[in-house]
Amino acid sequence: MMTNIDDIKKQIIYYGKLAEAKNLTPGVSGNMSARYEDKIIITSSGSANGYLTEDDFAIIDYNGNVIDGTKKPSSEKLLHCEFYKMRPDVNYIIHMHSPYLSSFASAGKPLDEPIMAENVFYFGQIPLAEYGLPSSTDLVEKTSKYFKDYNAVLMANHGVIVGDKTIHDAFLKLTLAESYAQVVINTKILGGAKILNKKQVQEILDLRKNF
Repeated sequence: MMTNIDDIKKQIIYYGKLAEAKNLTPGVSGNMSARYEDKIIITSSGSANGYLTEDDFAIIDYNGNVIDGTKKPSSEKLLHCEFYKMRPDVNYIIHMHSPYLSSFASAGKPLDEPIMAENVFYFGQIPLAEYGLPSSTDLVEKTSKYFKDYNAVLMANHGVIVGDKTIHDAFLKLTLAESYAQVVINTKILGGAKILNKKQVQEILDLRKNF
């Protein structure tokens, strides 16, 4: 973990701009955060991930209370808090409404078909949490049940949330998941994907032991 708050903000700003360039974070939507000692640095309410400045952050505790700064934290702060509480290995969280992943979320479809080896390896599957009103405790309850076993979770009629040890790893998983969603849609246009069988899936999962 980085020890300087300003450096953490700069990292988040950089990846926010990168997400904007890749069309992963349209308009004023989504939020990003980082674990920092006994605190959480999170983007502020109403900020746009692609156009963040160092003033667009709030510092909160693990119950969502503001402990430093004058900015109002993202309304999804409790979702971030719960992810960090449940997963001590997660230091960065990205929540975005990227088009292809949000399409699956809005269609009520998880990404659970084993189609590409890389996605089986990194995700196993990307589950779909039931709909909950954005920023509500209901959303937190319905989504957090997947945090223990998954780094990426779709939220029905909403978007996706991804957590990982570094922001670089979280961002790479986001882009991989978005590409996977696009590939699945493309395979349907082409008549359907060829699904990997159980033996093939297990062989891929076994490869994790060497990494």
